[in-house]
Amino acid sequence: MGLTHIEARVHDPSIFRVGDMFYVFGSHMAMAKSRDLIAWEQIATHVHEGNPLMRHPDDFREAFEWSESRTFWAGDIEPMPDGRYFMYYCNCQGGKPLGDIGLAISESLEGPYTNQGIFLKSGMEGVSEDGTIYDATIHPNCVDPHAFFDHDGVFWLLYGSFSGGIFIMRLDPETGLPFPGQGYGKKLMGGNHARIEGPYMLYSPETKYYYLFVTYGGLMHHEGYNMRIARSRCVTGPFVDAAGQDITDVKGEDGTYFDDRSIEGYGTKLMGSYWFMQELGESGGTTGHISPGHNSAYFDRETGRYFLIFHQRFAHSRSIHQVRVHEMFLTDDGWFVVSPFRYSNTAQRSFVPDDIHGQWKIICHGQDINYIPNISATVQFNADGTIDGQRSGYKGGTWRLGDDGCIVVSLTGRAFVPKGNNPNTFIDPAIHADTTENAYAGRVLLNFAQDHDRVVTSFAAMSADGVALWGQKVICE
Repeated sequence: MGLTHIEARVHDPSIFRVGDMFYVFGSHMAMAKSRDLIAWEQIATHVHEGNPLMRHPDDFREAFEWSESRTFWAGDIEPMPDGRYFMYYCNCQGGKPLGDIGLAISESLEGPYTNQGIFLKSGMEGVSEDGTIYDATIHPNCVDPHAFFDHDGVFWLLYGSFSGGIFIMRLDPETGLPFPGQGYGKKLMGGNHARIEGPYMLYSPETKYYYLFVTYGGLMHHEGYNMRIARSRCVTGPFVDAAGQDITDVKGEDGTYFDDRSIEGYGTKLMGSYWFMQELGESGGTTGHISPGHNSAYFDRETGRYFLIFHQRFAHSRSIHQVRVHEMFLTDDGWFVVSPFRYSNTAQRSFVPDDIHGQWKIICHGQDINYIPNISATVQFNADGTIDGQRSGYKGGTWRLGDDGCIVVSLTGRAFVPKGNNPNTFIDPAIHADTTENAYAGRVLLNFAQDHDRVVTSFAAMSADGVALWGQKVICE
């Protein structure tokens, strides 16, 4: 059937649109563009004298010297109403929170950008931006900027990573710089070196909520990168997750460093590492998708569609990363669920019960920071609305198809929880005898499955307390 995705490599992709062209900008001064979110053209790849986004790397000498670095981390570009483009770049030493955020401006989207200098610093010995002695357990690492206009037209900078958490502050849209007297701004979440980074804000005109996206865990293939959200009526919070938990004080335990277990119970997890296993007789192969994270998000006002944009690694080549775009859908409760497969502009249609009954591969993303992929379990959706768990570890359940592709899946038990946290063990199922019944509500979808080179039926759903469940109907040749 042959849909071809043309890949791009932009780590920590931040999306924006100008005219009919989408752009992603990310770490190492990399950029790519696409008209359809499917075929990408690489514009820039890394920091060097020939990078079209800059005149010369030495123009950013101040930032490199402060951060003890020679590259850029996750930046952001915001098109301004007057036709200028504001690039918010950042640098960090890596081994300590010695970071900075700066501004560069261009009249041309694809550069070159003229450096205006750095305006936020972290990791200093002595007095910090807020007038107190810098403390990495409470003050931010000044990286991962996201500049945006809120629903009322106010210009903001959202930023922060690890260390003291995620912060937000007001920007002057004329200069692109923070209004004076804000220090580091207002903390939204994080602290005590908890691995929370990559903040991004999206407003939904349907729900009237601001959604704060963050990534938990570490970015390497074995470190459990996974994307989460919380929401608020106010851009400065407080933000709560689907379980109703205020995330303001989510942070590592006192005295800890990278304490994932302290934070993993908070924030609505959209997806972590996963692997739809191949069933007997299915065409093609299967790919383990690992460490999805550091996302941006986009709402298309013309079509009313939502998109999640992130970078993804793979089980077969763990150091390689590529840009991925998945469509998102709102549940009746106003939470996002994410399509199990990458966006391919597949035409959707209505569904009838006959489309649903049959064998399904399901993945429960859980609430943990999973260092190895969650592996699919195979169950049978029966014509009478029951679910047979077979040998999957699920004890059974029910399914119900509603209007417009809405589906409710109820399952008792859980299946295929990997043993331990060995990053080199990808398939090591252990059946748990959990008899809890959980109901997941979401949407049935048609997706193009690249591994199988064909359109498949799938669903994306979420429980009332914010656990994501995916399904893919087994392909019968």
